[in-house]
Amino acid sequence: MMAAMIRVEPALVVALAPHGEHAVVARFLSADQGLVAAYVQGGRGRKLRPVLQIGNRVALDLVTKTAGQLAFATVHALGTNMAMLHGPAALALVDYLASLAAATLPEGEAQPRLFPLFDALFGGAAAGALAADVGPALVRLELALLAELGTGLDLASCAATGATSDLAYVSPKSRQAVSRGAGLPWAAKLLPLPGFLFGAGDADAAAISDGLALTGHFLGREVLQGSAAAKRSWTARERLITLLMR
Repeated sequence: MMAAMIRVEPALVVALAPHGEHAVVARFLSADQGLVAAYVQGGRGRKLRPVLQIGNRVALDLVTKTAGQLAFATVHALGTNMAMLHGPAALALVDYLASLAAATLPEGEAQPRLFPLFDALFGGAAAGALAADVGPALVRLELALLAELGTGLDLASCAATGATSDLAYVSPKSRQAVSRGAGLPWAAKLLPLPGFLFGAGDADAAAISDGLALTGHFLGREVLQGSAAAKRSWTARERLITLLMR
């Protein structure tokens, strides 16, 4: 079988593991190829080490010789993530995003919906975006990820009445929205649903906190548990939220 080469551009560096003295096995996230693992010769060398940093944007020439074999990648720099210039919260955001992608996404499945969300948040970290911008975007990314993994929330109508307006809660059991009137008597057992997800209400600190608590409940229960990688991602998330919500 002849080797096949494809160009992947852009891609995000989300995980690195040393291989031998100079090489690495890297994992990249792109829209068309999804999560891709590849062997990069010289990835720990002086030339490629700055290119292969978590959060960087790159282009890849991927070569696969046989089906099921780890691809070989030639990596070209597109952009350096400068989160290190913007403090601990920006670095924590990069760490969480990368660990989240690497721990949860299946390899080789296109991610046309999720990739732009990851890309925008990596870009926000690189630019030193404020918590008021990062928080709502992170909630939307986590909601989209839950949907992509088959554990999405139904926020279209009230589970009790079918109403499509004044949705204020989410049932932790059914994952469905509940209207304010129907949910008020059981508010202590329901999860607050922030209005900014519907274009209603400001994305202030309290609303962002509610949004992250909402997505965190389902991520922690159904996604970020079990494997060491998933648990590491959950720890990275907790650290990020602590820094964001100071």
